[in-house]
Amino acid sequence: MVSDKSIIFFDIDGTLLTEEERTLPESTKKAIFKLKELGHEVAIATGRAKFLFEDLRNELDIDTYICYNGQYVVFGGEVIYANTINPKALDELTAFALNKNHPVVYMNDKKMTTNVPNDHPYIVESISTLKVAAYPSQEQDFVKHNKIYQGLLFNTEGEEKLYQDTFPDFDFIRWHPKSVDVLPKGVSKALGIKKLLEYLDFPAERQYAFGDALNDLDMLKMIPNGVAMGNGLPEVKEAAAYVTKDVSDDGILYGLQMVGLLPKD
Repeated sequence: MVSDKSIIFFDIDGTLLTEEERTLPESTKKAIFKLKELGHEVAIATGRAKFLFEDLRNELDIDTYICYNGQYVVFGGEVIYANTINPKALDELTAFALNKNHPVVYMNDKKMTTNVPNDHPYIVESISTLKVAAYPSQEQDFVKHNKIYQGLLFNTEGEEKLYQDTFPDFDFIRWHPKSVDVLPKGVSKALGIKKLLEYLDFPAERQYAFGDALNDLDMLKMIPNGVAMGNGLPEVKEAAAYVTKDVSDDGILYGLQMVGLLPKD
């Protein structure tokens, strides 16, 4: 790998896309293409399922990404790592959640489903914020016949503590006031990035990452040049080496200029 080229990982929601509208600022799009033009490796690192950001990948011409919070890693369009959730453990979690009227959604590599009525208000409220066409279908026994990369558990803030105490083999990471990601213990974007970097020869000082939310913490702590968005959570800003402007205030462009990857106007 040429020593002056870098790899840059970008979260999606609240980082590449604005927080409320989930739109891609024009300055961000231009900045991404400028990075690619300069020969840098651009990758996405997201908690989203792969089918929930296909349009964005196409728009930005990005074929290297970590999704499902590190469970699924693609380099140059080829899957190089995929980790699934133990179906027995997921069944036990589901049974516990159903007793508390907390829906669970399951994601494979093509779609997401739930085994409860999919008009539950928590599902409707949280999924709608992603501004995507996909929506969980209601299907029974989906877990038995599919590889599940990530679950979504729907409950209110603070209620995840009960699940953390009851199911120590899972991590529960809140991404919405009514929903948390469900992952095997220890899985994170940082783990997925490590899997990708096993294939690539970028020195630590040439590794960058941009993020804003709780599921970005491990990534920003691991990557030497971690950049928190101005709209990021306080603990995310504290974990990062740099803090840029708000995503809707040309935060990506400003951050890339701040760390020296793009020239200032």
